[in-house]
Formats: sequence, structure tokens, C-alpha cells
Amino acid sequence: MEQRFKKTDNGIDLRALREFCRKEGEAVAYRKCDQLEREGDPARWFAYVTEGCFKYINHGVSNDLPHITWFSFEGEFVGDYPMFLYGRPAQTIIEAMLPSRVLRVTGEQMKEFFSRDLEHMELRANIGEHILCQFRSRYIDLHCATASERYVQLMQRCPGIVNLLDLQDIASFLNISPQMLSKIRKNISFGAQK
Repeated sequence: MEQRFKKTDNGIDLRALREFCRKEGEAVAYRKCDQLEREGDPARWFAYVTEGCFKYINHGVSNDLPHITWFSFEGEFVGDYPMFLYGRPAQTIIEAMLPSRVLRVTGEQMKEFFSRDLEHMELRANIGEHILCQFRSRYIDLHCATASERYVQLMQRCPGIVNLLDLQDIASFLNISPQMLSKIRKNISFGAQK
């Protein structure tokens, strides 16, 4: 599959985790809109995305509107971590944005993998720290970066996303209205023509 998204280096060596998913994971294909996890159901899967991409969807408490909160792209991992490790209820819907393929493992397989030796236990800690840093960065961006800055950051990370998602989904991820997103896109396009 053609690479649609820019790869990012997160500083953590995940080769052992990728290799584990390749050796012990189940190859599964998802059609567009198929769900890897469903909010409220026991979280069961962690997977390496070999093709395609997924979006994470949560619903508002007061208005029940869907909010796009995260993405996992080809070459990345997808799952409701750490809920799947213990079969706790998923806190998000994870849905394929287009036909996608993954190598998925269960929480039991992952716990056994992490318990193999000290190196694997350190990897588990590093993954947790990395996820915490990602969410902290997103939290800070939502509070400190302007909507335009968040849009530019998203386009730098995954320039092909505008071809996969409705503008309302992108607006949801940026935590702005679709009208505001249209205004930002117009300003960026108009500014580029000068």
C-alpha cells in the first residue's frame, strides 16, 4: 500500500514489540467502519497496523456527539492501552478509517510477553511513559496551541488525512467547529497564494 502518512520517530525502540506481533499476532483485515474495540465492551486487542489506519471515537457526556480523539496509522500500534491488558471495558471506539490490516494479540499474550524478562518489563514501562507523554502533549496543545497551529501540526504528521476523513471528523479531532476549520483552511490557502 502506498504510504499516505509521514512516519514519526518517538524515540522508543519498538522493534521487539513489532516482531512479537509479527510472530504471535493474528492477521486480521478490517473493512472501512469495522470496529477493533467498542466503548464499554471488554477491551481485547492490541495490534500492529500493517495497512490502513484507525480513528478513536468517544461520545460527549451531555450531547452524545462523537469526538475523534486519536489516530493510529500504518506502521503504528492500535489499541485501548492498558484496558486490553486486563480485559477492562474499552474507553473508546476504535474504527477502521479505510480497509485496514493488522497483526493483533490479546491482553494475555501481551502480559506473557512483558513478563519474559527485565528487558520486556522495561519496554512495558517505556510504552506507558510514551503514551503518557503523547496524551500530555495533546492536552497541552488543546490548551496552548491555536486551532490553526493544531491543524498545521496534524497536516504535517499526516498530510493524507484530508482525503480519508470528513472535515467534521478533522474538526472534531482539533476540538473546533467545522465552520472554524473551513475558515482556517481558507486562510491557509489564501495566504499560500500571496
